[in-house]
Amino acid sequence: MSHFSTEDEAELQYLLRQLLKSTKDRISGAPSIECAEEILLHLEETDKNFHNYEFVRYLRQHVDRSLGVVVEAETEHSAAGDTLGSAHDIHGVTRRTRDSAEYKQMMQGLKNTMSMVVESLINKFEEDQLRKEEMDRDNLHGPSESHFNDNGSDSDSSFNHSYAFIKQEQLQELAEQLDSGQPKEVRWEALQKLCCAPPSDVLSCESWGSLRASLSAALDDPDPDLSDKVLKFFAKTSSSSPFNLTREIYSSLANSLEGYFLTHKLSLPIGSDGIDVTRPDISRLLKQKEMPSFWIRHPEKYMEEVIESTFSLLSVHADLGLASPGTEKALEPVHLLALLDIKATWFNKWMHSYYSRAVIFRLLEKKYKTLVVAAVEQCLQHNTDCEHRTHETTDACHSMEQQNILIYTNGRKLFPIKIKKHKDPFSLTDLVVTLINIMYQNPQPPRTDPSHIHHMYYQVHHMYYQIHHMLYHQIHHMYHQIHHMYYQIHHMYYQVHHMYYQVHHMYYQIHHMYYQIHHMYYQIHHMYHQIHHMYYQIHHMYHQIHHMYYQVHHMYYQIHHMYYQVHHMYYQVHHMYYQVHHMYYQIHHMLYHQIHHMYYQVHHMFFYQDPLGPRLCSCGPESLVTEVLWMLCERTESAVECIYQSPVIETLLAPLIRLLNGEQAKLKSPGVTLTHIADVLARIANTDRGLSLFLYDKNLDLANNKGQMYNTCEGLQVLRPYGLHAFIAAALKEASAMSTPVCAPVPGSSSCTATLETQTIACPSPVWEETLQDSLLHFASTPKGLLLLHSTGALDHCVAYMFSRFIKKLQVSHCEKFGYGVMMTQVAATAPGVMALRDSGYVQALVVQLWAVLECGREDLRVVPPTSTPMDPIDGSCLKSFLSLVNLLWSPHSVWGLVGGRPLPQKTAYSFREVPSSIVSQYAICSMLLLRQKENLTEPAGAEGQLIIDSLSVERNHVLVRVCAVGGPTERKLPPRALQEGPDPYPWPMFLSYPSPPPQCYTLYSAALNDSKQDSEISAFLASSSDPGKEDQWMAACRKQYCKAMSTTSTGLTGAVLSRLLEKAVSVSTARDHFFAPAHYKANESSVASVELSSVQQLGVNICVRYGRSLGLLKEECAKELALLLKHTRLFLSAQQASVPTHPNSASIKNSHQGQDWLAATVFLIMAGDVDKTLCWLVDFSSLLCSAFIWPARMHSSVHLPAEVAASGIPPVYWCTAHYVEMLLKAEVPLVHSAFRMSGFTPSQICLQWLNQCFWNYLDWPQVCHYVSTCVLMGPDYQVYVCVAVLKHLQPDILQHTQSQELQVYLKEEPVVGFRFQDYLEFMGELEGRYRSTVLSDMKSVTLPLA
Repeated sequence: MSHFSTEDEAELQYLLRQLLKSTKDRISGAPSIECAEEILLHLEETDKNFHNYEFVRYLRQHVDRSLGVVVEAETEHSAAGDTLGSAHDIHGVTRRTRDSAEYKQMMQGLKNTMSMVVESLINKFEEDQLRKEEMDRDNLHGPSESHFNDNGSDSDSSFNHSYAFIKQEQLQELAEQLDSGQPKEVRWEALQKLCCAPPSDVLSCESWGSLRASLSAALDDPDPDLSDKVLKFFAKTSSSSPFNLTREIYSSLANSLEGYFLTHKLSLPIGSDGIDVTRPDISRLLKQKEMPSFWIRHPEKYMEEVIESTFSLLSVHADLGLASPGTEKALEPVHLLALLDIKATWFNKWMHSYYSRAVIFRLLEKKYKTLVVAAVEQCLQHNTDCEHRTHETTDACHSMEQQNILIYTNGRKLFPIKIKKHKDPFSLTDLVVTLINIMYQNPQPPRTDPSHIHHMYYQVHHMYYQIHHMLYHQIHHMYHQIHHMYYQIHHMYYQVHHMYYQVHHMYYQIHHMYYQIHHMYYQIHHMYHQIHHMYYQIHHMYHQIHHMYYQVHHMYYQIHHMYYQVHHMYYQVHHMYYQVHHMYYQIHHMLYHQIHHMYYQVHHMFFYQDPLGPRLCSCGPESLVTEVLWMLCERTESAVECIYQSPVIETLLAPLIRLLNGEQAKLKSPGVTLTHIADVLARIANTDRGLSLFLYDKNLDLANNKGQMYNTCEGLQVLRPYGLHAFIAAALKEASAMSTPVCAPVPGSSSCTATLETQTIACPSPVWEETLQDSLLHFASTPKGLLLLHSTGALDHCVAYMFSRFIKKLQVSHCEKFGYGVMMTQVAATAPGVMALRDSGYVQALVVQLWAVLECGREDLRVVPPTSTPMDPIDGSCLKSFLSLVNLLWSPHSVWGLVGGRPLPQKTAYSFREVPSSIVSQYAICSMLLLRQKENLTEPAGAEGQLIIDSLSVERNHVLVRVCAVGGPTERKLPPRALQEGPDPYPWPMFLSYPSPPPQCYTLYSAALNDSKQDSEISAFLASSSDPGKEDQWMAACRKQYCKAMSTTSTGLTGAVLSRLLEKAVSVSTARDHFFAPAHYKANESSVASVELSSVQQLGVNICVRYGRSLGLLKEECAKELALLLKHTRLFLSAQQASVPTHPNSASIKNSHQGQDWLAATVFLIMAGDVDKTLCWLVDFSSLLCSAFIWPARMHSSVHLPAEVAASGIPPVYWCTAHYVEMLLKAEVPLVHSAFRMSGFTPSQICLQWLNQCFWNYLDWPQVCHYVSTCVLMGPDYQVYVCVAVLKHLQPDILQHTQSQELQVYLKEEPVVGFRFQDYLEFMGELEGRYRSTVLSDMKSVTLPLA
């Protein structure tokens, strides 16, 4: 079998050729013959397809045929020694096989045959090469269009060309043959040989200098075939050469092109429509189209020559020497470069890296500033006449893209420049104004007929669902048929498998019986002489059972064979099942996604056609100008120098002002241009500097510029009088009416079966509707803006739109930086907002998202390695979802709106993969925590059990103490949340009873509040009566005394002096002026007794009384007195509440305030538990403006509020106080404002909580009293200044917890440590001087209808 026939040699030759073709990429990349041999020798190690090559398979079969008998004989010989399988024996079999005569004979025959095969291949290769050279020489004398026909490319391998390694002497000879004085045939043959040589050998030879000169001359040769061959050589060598040689190749090309343009004087008629690319000279130049995108990260010493050669080429101006200067225009390199790369991507790439950018700016400044001048002149020319020819428009676009240098400081330093026909230097502002004018003068692109696109849209829509229906049902039916067959055979398989084991068991039983009788046979045979007759009988029985044994044994093997046949059939059908299943999903993916993509493309064409559709074209001058302006706006330095200039802003606003004045704007494409203007203005207004320019620059007429201004507090302050929200809402209503529903089938989602259901879905909103929704949604960025949005009736609509973009993970708008966190938090702070979030599905999505990360973890985590036990309070993967839920449920209005007054879903357990979609799933949190604490005993059933201290019991104790203990940072002590090191890891007592107060160690008793000298001065001042008519002077003197007392003592005013001060101040204020009509309250006992306090209020009474007794303000149990006071205030306030029709999303708003009245409780403690005195003070106080803000229950559904505001349930302390807190915070404490924005959280949320509960649990009791007295005496606007001062005090902690993503948790749980009013009273006075005119005037408009 070791001899090869002629047919075998032919087959080996064919297989070897196929192997070489398959590995040509590896061999052709080898720098030398030795490397190519190494690649082939180690092909099995490096090529995963090695054993699949036919040549390898043939050799393996030949070895099996030649040595199969020898290997089997040696294996049997080794098996006889019972050592087969050991490594030593296997090596022995291999060694003996290689020493055999058959192996030597096989190797000798294979070597001889392969030598002949390789020699034959080489001969054929040489014959083919000679034949090709002869054909090339013959073609040299043929028609010119067929000269030197070479269909090869630079990626062809050495098996298609003569890819032989070349010597230095041969390269020197080729350099001489390439001389321009040589005949064309000689130069062609030399080029042919040079292209077949390895690039590394050519570029490293000593004669490369002369070769380079000869190649440059051949590149300029009039014969296109020679120049094309040189281009192919350069293309091949430039990708595999070192930096210095690549630089020389590139420089050669650039210098050659420069010389060509200077010598040939290319031109075209001025009135022509464009460039004729079929002209031989133009076509020849365009073949070097890859040159503009040439980009390799060379070292700087090489990069400078590459850039300079490019600039030298682009600076060629061939205007001189034209035959007809008046009728012809010179064709310059920049024209063709713009034609090939209209957006100047080559320039953007070169500007990407710093060191290349530095070289560019240095060369532009010192030698090639004319390029900047030429680009600017091209823009000016296009601005003068936008009806130029195609190539001139292209040149303008290319020049506009080069204006990206303006975003860099060194680029802006190139200006001003001197321009022809301009006396004054051309500045940056002049250039930006010119670009904006180009945007205005660009003609509108052609439009597609909307009716045709509409018809195409519905055709594709119908085709999509037809194919989806056919694919889904037919393939799904086939899938279920095979699935059914699979289970049938699977069942048959197990039946036969069971039968097999039964017969197998029977076989072994009979087999055992056979051996038993066989043994008995030999025993009886031993007793043959004694029981001869019995022997024959048992012998006969033995043969019968022996026969039965072989029959059952045969049956066993038959069933065993049947079992394997059915098992094989089972796996075949199982494989078929998965193949069809895979085919189904492949076809589904191919058709579904392709048709779905086509559907949305046509849908996008239909809905986004006009007026915003043309903006999608990114190659028009107007779009390129807009991109340049966008980039300038995004960088602060470039925006200040180029955009934030009065001429630029006035130019941008000029069309808007003309349109608003009823005049016609000079725009060629109004819809497109106005959209681009809006984009640029929005980006300007989105920055603090740009917004300040719009708001406060009196030199500009900016009253009509809205953009992104109203999503900030100061912007809304300016735009509010214009009623922009009402106009946008009206436009949205009109746009929504144009949307039509479409009936479309959707696939079901059952796991086993699927049906097609028909549901009515709304068409995706047209672009105008989405733009209006996005614009209206920006009002929800501020508290007052949210109130205006609610007044339009479009809150539900906008929240649904926000949720639709949230689930698609889309941005709020192209100008919003921090996503939906701030906006969602702002909306969730109000009752109608949180109900809109619930109805849109936002709440459920957040709950499901949090539950999913808790149960399933992150999708990107591998499940193979075991995860470590987390020691942090919350896992990092859950933190974002948890904080989103915290933001949602921060406000008590949110919690009450979602869960108040309705039964809550409750389950003791959830099944596998069942996700709860509600916020609360259990009742009585404190009771449940206490129950778990009691279950954590060593003997839960007995009374003497000892509590087990672990992390869970410690955390439960901390939560229970935090809930039940009341006080500021120095008035209560919370137990730690972790065990301590040492013999006693947790010395704190456990909270094991409720509603009993926590252990005494958690309440820190305050020192007795003694009267000070300042208290005596205040008492003396209060003793002096105020003269009628001089209430203003008395109040001014009172404020002065108050500020003096606050600033000169460490504790401020407390106790009886403070109560007398408040009584006197309210009495004088009501005598001087009434903001609300004076109230007269008198209730009988029966009416008071009929009032029932809610469970929340009853809990609040107990907490307040316990807090008052711990402070020493209440001498005895005063729970009944405080409850009586709350009943009186509820009756008093209900008389001033109007029954107004509530908004559907404010259904949870009741006529009576459901929460605890913390101001009434605070005044009750200040008045030392005197019900009459407290009630009298509250009744008098209700006529003052201050009561509308520091007494939240006062304005709940009040008759003093506008009907739409009262119906919304949004309190003035939110849409007025919190609004101005955010406004002042941005101006006075910008770092804190930025921290809130980046955390997806709003200052209004925490301020609303502080103010609603009068800073209880956040400040100590003296500071709580100072909050009330400061707002009453100094004015209601001090409520705003207090919040700003507290946030300023917390600035270091806020910044720290923002970095650790714990800002919400910190502000919610931790008290305000170290804040004292006397330390910040001066700062509040400064805020009063700057902002009182704005804040207080807006507070006084609380009763006026919304603008």
